[in-house]
Amino acid sequence: MTAKEPRGVSLPHPAYTPIPPAGASSTLFEVAIAELHPTQWSVGLAEIWSRQQDFAKETEQQHLTYLRRKPVPLVKGRSGTLWMLDRHHRLRALLEQKPTATTWGYLVEERSDASDEELLAFLQEQGWLYLIDGRGKGPHHPSELPRSLMDLDDDPYRSLIWKLKKEGLITPQPQIPYHEFRWGAWLRRRPLPPFSSRALEPALPPARRLVGSSAAAAMPGWRAHQGDSH
Repeated sequence: MTAKEPRGVSLPHPAYTPIPPAGASSTLFEVAIAELHPTQWSVGLAEIWSRQQDFAKETEQQHLTYLRRKPVPLVKGRSGTLWMLDRHHRLRALLEQKPTATTWGYLVEERSDASDEELLAFLQEQGWLYLIDGRGKGPHHPSELPRSLMDLDDDPYRSLIWKLKKEGLITPQPQIPYHEFRWGAWLRRRPLPPFSSRALEPALPPARRLVGSSAAAAMPGWRAHQGDSH
């Protein structure tokens, strides 16, 4: 495993081990999305709705081709349960449209001697669990994680960060677990007008200024910018 990132006062979550990407030696396999277990408590529904619009324009074969290029990093223990470390939004969007949909995955870690409890402890040690719910409450106990992608909470701050990242105001950091949630937790501590995943517009102007301000400079993916150009 890669050495862990030092714990930093600017990060609202613990140190982490970067999630290993799929490499040339990785074995990809097809798996039913409904069988995958989440490692986070919530999603941003705005991102899911956007991805569903994109999926609606494509065929099932196009879906699979795309998903094979972006396989799901998975961890497996003695029970055979597959814990997904990423792609929660993309696969929740697809699962809502087709309950029998499949995707491609690869094993980051297989611990055949570990119970689910032991495996969850390992995932927590690596920083590969996100135990805060959609209201910003937690951390909850790992054993209480939702069992299905369909059971995840909506976190409007996660939706807001997705929109800001899409606008280019935050640089993607694909190997940082729950990067967008880290930003969401940071923004949750700042004053914003009321908003929801369905109606992000009231919060966008001040959120744009905040994520580009010097106050956010220590956050991974920070990009300096001024004003509200959108």
